[in-house]
Amino acid sequence: MNKKLFFLIFCLIGFYLIFNVTNFNILAAEGPVPRNQIEAKYKWNLEDIYPNQEEWEVDFTKIQNEYLPKLEEFRGKLTNAENVLACLHFNDDLSRLIEKLYVYAYMKADENQDDSTASEMSSRAETLYSQVSATASFIRPELLSQPESTLKGYMENPAFEDYRHALDALLKLKPHTLSKPEEELLAKASDMASAPSVIFDKVTEGDMIFPKVLDDKGEEVQLSEGVFYRFLQNPDREFRKRVYEGMLSSYNKAKNTLAATLNSEVKKNWFYSQVRKYNSSLEASLSSENIPREVYDNLIQAVNNNLSYLHQYVHLRKKIFHLDQVQIYDMYVPLVPDYTLTVTYEEAQQMLLEGLKPLGPEYLDMLKKGFESRWIDVYETENKATGGYSWGAYDTHPYILMNYDNTADSMLTLAHEMGHALNFHYTNTNQKYINSQTPIFTAEVASTMNENLMLEYLIQNAKNDDEKLYFLGKLIENIRGTVYTQVMYSEFEQKIHERIEKGEALSYKYLSDAWKELLEKYYGPDFVVEELASRGWSRIPHFYMNFYVFKYATSLAASNELLNNILTGQSEAIEKYLDFLKAGSSDYPVEVLKTAGVDMLSTQPVDHLLKKFGDLVKDMEETFQKKGIIE
Repeated sequence: MNKKLFFLIFCLIGFYLIFNVTNFNILAAEGPVPRNQIEAKYKWNLEDIYPNQEEWEVDFTKIQNEYLPKLEEFRGKLTNAENVLACLHFNDDLSRLIEKLYVYAYMKADENQDDSTASEMSSRAETLYSQVSATASFIRPELLSQPESTLKGYMENPAFEDYRHALDALLKLKPHTLSKPEEELLAKASDMASAPSVIFDKVTEGDMIFPKVLDDKGEEVQLSEGVFYRFLQNPDREFRKRVYEGMLSSYNKAKNTLAATLNSEVKKNWFYSQVRKYNSSLEASLSSENIPREVYDNLIQAVNNNLSYLHQYVHLRKKIFHLDQVQIYDMYVPLVPDYTLTVTYEEAQQMLLEGLKPLGPEYLDMLKKGFESRWIDVYETENKATGGYSWGAYDTHPYILMNYDNTADSMLTLAHEMGHALNFHYTNTNQKYINSQTPIFTAEVASTMNENLMLEYLIQNAKNDDEKLYFLGKLIENIRGTVYTQVMYSEFEQKIHERIEKGEALSYKYLSDAWKELLEKYYGPDFVVEELASRGWSRIPHFYMNFYVFKYATSLAASNELLNNILTGQSEAIEKYLDFLKAGSSDYPVEVLKTAGVDMLSTQPVDHLLKKFGDLVKDMEETFQKKGIIE
């Protein structure tokens, strides 16, 4: 279980919070408040999972002393349908229990990271989970060692109905599964294979020395990854330039090391792909969720066919800021920098209940239940974990961690996380445990549906042109960052993997030239790429995640298509969307989306989304013209 990648969806939330507690405001400038000063209604209720630590300890001991020995008894005995089915049921029961323990312990620790008891519980839960995983590791290889006809026989057996899809997915892995000694050898090499990612982290987080630069007030500020994008939003262009050049100069000093590290990562992916008899690293990566290659290729092709809309947006930025040419550090400064909107938590709830009305009364009722049932830990408190996420276990209701700060961004984060939470609720109440995990390919659909539906509502109901421009900018940047940027990354990943697969190497010069070529293609004739900007590849951690980022773009395209179906009143569109939320991993993600009304094997969802991007840019330009900012 990987807490961050599998269960948590993090969002960046500001640190300067205003708490609306009882009848007075507590300002974050005075420091986070003690947890006991926050009303219960603003705190999640972990007692819904375990009433106290003693009950948690009972289940912990039960897993150690009863479940693990019992599961071990199945080892070597998965040779008939009766034993296989009994083992699968028992493993599900064990997995549900360890998941519940794990979630409770980590969320308890997130309430107060200075709580040594909670910290110890989370560490013990992590260790126990590793023991459970190790004990259960025999199940897959024992099943895969059986003839294909035997596995198909299980699938046709009515007693295995709940496991039919999981067995089908397992069966697809059989041609790519090696002998037991070979699999053991690959498993032993896993630590060594993680070296490129580890080295990248050590270089960029440990050894990298970032300079100090003068800010817009003439004072020295220390650069870091943590402040980089915040500084790039500053209206002072010379300051932004100093920030960008200062950061990228540091990466440039390590360009040979980082190029060698990325070269090793891509070679590793190709090695494992060849060993497992895949035709390419991309094919091997896509196989984990049974995603056809056409989805990836069509995504890149569709974005390339719609680059003119991004070029128009860059041109609009050039006009608004009176620039000769746009640099990469000009792409982050807000077009309406001085606009602020205060949204209390109670106002945010009401806005969500209004803005998400197109999703239907059933969805709104569940939204209200989440607000009223203490699913959400709302405000920052002393030593609480930062950021935000949605999480939970199969046998719990969803939970959301927030650090709500009375801003529009926090309101949109709440919409995003409630999308995840209701997806979690609908799936877990409609699927058996084996089919309850939502694949990464579809995990962001429900969250981006809520966020973008809210942005459209806010644009349509803006009180003035500045507010409209503010939310137009939010939605435009959402699409740019999620689609154009991530697909550019995806195209880069494809290029560098194909180069390695041809037997060539990745020098820093090749990587920089390829990065520059893509930047120029994506951002168009009004955009200039200087030498340091061509080193942008060197600071992207996603390139150590093996074809991961394209899923952000496909999720947003899918949610936009589902939203269009609902807003245009297509027959049963809401019902299909709710069925999508209930689907979990009961089928392959492309098939789940197809049933909901989205064909990810075509370019249509991406074409529609980027046409919408162009319409939003046009609306923004006309609004600026109306205000007399540009001609």
